[in-house]
Amino acid sequence: MIRQRLKQLRLARGLSLEALAAEMGGIVTKQALSKYERGKTQPTAVVLNKLAAALGVKTASLWSEPSIQVRFIAYRKGSGLGKREQIKVENFVRQTLEDRVTLQKLIQQGNRSKLPVQAFPVKKIEDAEDAAGELRKQWNLGIDPIANVTSMLEDHFVHVIEIDASEKFDGISAVAKDDEDKVVAAAVVTRRGTPGERQRLNLTHELGHLVLNISENVDEEKAAFRFGGALLTPAEMLLKEIGTKRTLIRPDELLLFKRRFGMSLQALLYRLHDLDVITDSYYKQWCMDINRLRWRKQEPGELLPEPPQWLRQNVLRAIAEGIMGKEEAERMLEETIEMEQPRSLIERRAFMKLPIEERRRIMAEQAEKAAQYYEQDSEWKELQGGDIVEY
Repeated sequence: MIRQRLKQLRLARGLSLEALAAEMGGIVTKQALSKYERGKTQPTAVVLNKLAAALGVKTASLWSEPSIQVRFIAYRKGSGLGKREQIKVENFVRQTLEDRVTLQKLIQQGNRSKLPVQAFPVKKIEDAEDAAGELRKQWNLGIDPIANVTSMLEDHFVHVIEIDASEKFDGISAVAKDDEDKVVAAAVVTRRGTPGERQRLNLTHELGHLVLNISENVDEEKAAFRFGGALLTPAEMLLKEIGTKRTLIRPDELLLFKRRFGMSLQALLYRLHDLDVITDSYYKQWCMDINRLRWRKQEPGELLPEPPQWLRQNVLRAIAEGIMGKEEAERMLEETIEMEQPRSLIERRAFMKLPIEERRRIMAEQAEKAAQYYEQDSEWKELQGGDIVEY
């Protein structure tokens, strides 16, 4: 079993056999590592400990059986992602999803997402529109704009995973199943640093791949994008606010709708074209204008991305409740966690003997530090208010 786990962890970190050997200080060769991964030989206890340290895991985890089986739903067609990077992404997502499922069990959330995986049949593109409306009903979203797509997904136990990848990577979706073939987790994966308007559409697009059951005669990508656009901008709301037929739309008006619905100008125009609000010729004219204005790669009014919070929130909870160790928490979050040591009985008694003014001063300082931490952690929320979408 060590051969499968070793290869998964190595590839998830984007390490070649030679690079891993270097990380271990050269105590073994890349040829020896290759034999471990092929099950030809077994590492000694010393080598095993070095391997675990180099890969940032506990030694025991190298021997453990994978608790889940991960199935990838879809890569964006024509994304141009190289084979090596695709392998790295897939192994990283496998390891990350396994960590998330372990954490779900620790905090007794189990599988509460009840995500309708591939539950909505799509026999024609318009069915994807109806599926978005049905999911809005199931999740009680109404028809108003979604304030934060990442929070919406995490509230329904769809894990949002950010990765560092090339610009050729837009996203992927995956489900994790247990030994009984039951879905225990789902994930949508996006590239870190993507502008907010593009990130939101990418996430809803990947959600479409998760929930839609698309017929072979239907273009999979167009159906997923139609679902994503409809989830972000329900037709009823959009037509009410922008009108059922338009022959002219000003750029500053489009910018207002971009901020309201959290969609790129280009995706909004495509959506209006889908709903027959604007004609083919007017849509094509706008596409040429976008090229002329150099908005294909960077639009005006760029929105901030919506960072996921579920992992950090629940890792910190697990530490506070004493069900996860500091080392494991730091590995999951990939950061150092400052742990405040509880006061001893002697320290508490000494504190109570201080003059009341001194006690108040100390407590005020601690409260101020806590407030500063909270403000830093929530700064993105206070600030929160693409390219042409190629179908």
